[in-house]
Amino acid sequence: MNDDAPRLRLYNTLTHEKEEFLPVDRENVRMYVCGPTVYDYAHIGNARPVIVFDVLFRLLRHLYGEDHVTYARNITDVDDKINARAVRDYPDLPLNEAIRKVTETTNAQFQADVAALGCLPPTTQPRATEYLDEMRAMIDRLVARRFAYVADDHVLFSVAAMNKAQGLPRYGALARRSLDEMIAGARVDVASYKRDEMDFVLWKPSKAGEPGWPSPSGIEVPGRPGWHIECSAMSMAKLLQPFGGGLECDDPQKNIFDIHAGGIDLVFPHHENEIAQSCCAFGSDRMANIWMHNGFLQVEGQKMSKSLGNFVTIHELLATETFGGRKWPGEVLRLAMLMTHYRQPIDFTANALVEAEKTLDAWYRAVGDINAGDTSCADVLDALADDLNTSKAIAALHELRAEAFKGSEGARRGLKTSASLLGLLTSTESEWLAGKARDAAVDEAEIETRIGERLSYLREKNFAEADRIRNELLEQGIQLKDGKDPVTGERVTTWEVKR
Repeated sequence: MNDDAPRLRLYNTLTHEKEEFLPVDRENVRMYVCGPTVYDYAHIGNARPVIVFDVLFRLLRHLYGEDHVTYARNITDVDDKINARAVRDYPDLPLNEAIRKVTETTNAQFQADVAALGCLPPTTQPRATEYLDEMRAMIDRLVARRFAYVADDHVLFSVAAMNKAQGLPRYGALARRSLDEMIAGARVDVASYKRDEMDFVLWKPSKAGEPGWPSPSGIEVPGRPGWHIECSAMSMAKLLQPFGGGLECDDPQKNIFDIHAGGIDLVFPHHENEIAQSCCAFGSDRMANIWMHNGFLQVEGQKMSKSLGNFVTIHELLATETFGGRKWPGEVLRLAMLMTHYRQPIDFTANALVEAEKTLDAWYRAVGDINAGDTSCADVLDALADDLNTSKAIAALHELRAEAFKGSEGARRGLKTSASLLGLLTSTESEWLAGKARDAAVDEAEIETRIGERLSYLREKNFAEADRIRNELLEQGIQLKDGKDPVTGERVTTWEVKR
């Protein structure tokens, strides 16, 4: 890490404080983010953690070097919703084949959508079904250490056993809830085979017609993992084992990674249960040093739901005119998301997208077609190092844009380079305008023909007809810009898509 770089401070959900980020190993900075369950198109709420923690990934790479940061984001491909979708869409195929078709297709769409939002691919994207051996091994270890038990072909985690043990965190510490509060607020599965209400499933038997795999802990019937154990096992496999940790490591300190992140809705029970499983399996007092969570998202002032008719997917925003009456460039969606601090609730609106697009138009005009430089603006870096304060970073980018319009070449390059830390201005102005033209489905040849007609009217001093053409094009979202040829001095007209 560059000694001149700002000290990174991140808000830790566990402590409710901003803390200086001190990696376990500066050469191997590690982050895990809970990824999608691939059964359908991802909605815009799913996009928020993907974008937010992509910014953190970019910042960590900037501070520690691209080769020294590992970012794991899992793919959940075992789920009741996946099973139902497979039966619905591929009734003539064997279930496992149908499930694979659903998950492959949906995951491919998810990857395309988040790439369009300007997100870098994570270092690794483990699929749950590829880490069943690790899940079974972790479950067997929990049973052997008496933190889990077998009952009615299920394996369940014992919350009481965890809370009686020494040197482990208290169950509920992340959510800051007592056991009574968690019981009252959770959708607790009441089952006769449970020793305690708060005990949760690590493994369960597969029902008829469900996919199943060989079970752990001597259970003879096929089964499948619970949701929480999947992330514990995948984070272990990708962030601990390659660096000397994992189930065979007796040093608890080697079984801790740097950052675990996701949406605020995952704090309880998912992340709480991940901590319980991992800490009890490894004997460590924590799973990750810092827990980060982004705030909730609503749409046009209301909670997003299909019943309200405001449920919108990333794909719809990018490819259809469902929201705000038009398609939106991925970079516009990204900037609109980053205009609110990641821990705050966000109201996703068409007006916010219009504002974000105007901002990008201005920034692209300021930087033109130049390449990024080597030095980022200190104010932008300082803002991002202060718990990803993207709204403050965007304010600093506005200041650079103002200086760039005054003719500062340094500000132009600083704007271009600094915006890239947020995953913005990754194209040239020409590419940006061309992309908007394609999105607007404009007929470029027709526009050039109309421009030629207007220039003829101007030469004839028929200003009324010239203005008519300008206004008609503007109504179609095409703004004309008049200038002079630097050699001949003749009038030259260019155009851009203007929303």
